[in-house]
Amino acid sequence: MLNNETIIALATPNGKGAISVIRISGSNAIASTEKLFKSKNNKVLSQQSSHTVHLGYLLKNGNELDEVLITLFKGPFSYTGEDTIEISCHGSSYIQKEIIDLFIENGIRVANPGEFTLRAFINGKMDLNQAEAVADLIASENEGSHNLAMQQMKSGFSNDLKKLRGELLHFSSMIELELDFSQEDVEFAEREEFRRLTNTIKSELKTLIDSFQSGNVLKNGISVAIAGKPNAGKSSLLNTLLNEEKAIVSDIPGTTRDSIEDSLVINGINFRFTDTAGLRDTNDVIESKGIEKTKEKINNAKILLYLFDINDTDINEIKSSLKTFKRKDLSILLVRNKIDLKIQNKK
Repeated sequence: MLNNETIIALATPNGKGAISVIRISGSNAIASTEKLFKSKNNKVLSQQSSHTVHLGYLLKNGNELDEVLITLFKGPFSYTGEDTIEISCHGSSYIQKEIIDLFIENGIRVANPGEFTLRAFINGKMDLNQAEAVADLIASENEGSHNLAMQQMKSGFSNDLKKLRGELLHFSSMIELELDFSQEDVEFAEREEFRRLTNTIKSELKTLIDSFQSGNVLKNGISVAIAGKPNAGKSSLLNTLLNEEKAIVSDIPGTTRDSIEDSLVINGINFRFTDTAGLRDTNDVIESKGIEKTKEKINNAKILLYLFDINDTDINEIKSSLKTFKRKDLSILLVRNKIDLKIQNKK
């Protein structure tokens, strides 16, 4: 293991709270904790079973620093695969620092960012995909990204890769065997079977690539650009979707000159909406820059909501506006607006 050092770090966020959790991992985790911990039942920590919890005090210079719960995990049956201690203490910033400093004084070093998960990977507790999933799970902010990270942590993606690797290794061994007996005119690898295998692998790889792209969308959110002519109602639509006055609404065309962004979770999926400057020909330098930004946002979006005033826009004008933005990975939704005004005009 990495120099066989024992490491310590705060496992919960910095700052005040009801409790904090401090994690220690390595060959000296149990012994160093035993030296500083006084159990209320006078239990010897090293003699206790794995996955047990013990109430007592951490002592500093013989004085009680804090009443804590010690959770004991003996390797290899722990997150890192090493002996691991988790200290549940009161959530004072002062107590957190004092406990960590106390262990540092006793030869434990502060863990590097992600080092507990790195050790889990090196010790075979998880593969690289699962290690990445841990970070994704912590960062997940909606149901979709959470479910994806959980599936990856349960080896869904890893199992697919292992299956593909196994099939390729099997067939390559058959080809190597043929080469060894090339003078005997013996065929171990059936050519039709090889074609079937390569087609299957090609199909499965495409599925994996597609799922990767879908996964990125779930993790990072689906970018949605709201575009259209000035005064089409784009800012009103954004405000309605978010249920707040995020963008300034005015009857004056060209009010929105810079992009306004916010997120909304719909059915467990994060959508990142951008209200953009209205598309039109203009001599205004500032508005022109806003329109250029609008085009950039549309080019980077996955969905384009093109809003138009049904009272003063015809379909040919819309087609002309959208011609420059069409691409395979962009979904375009036409949104008719101000239909109520058309009804009023008829009256």
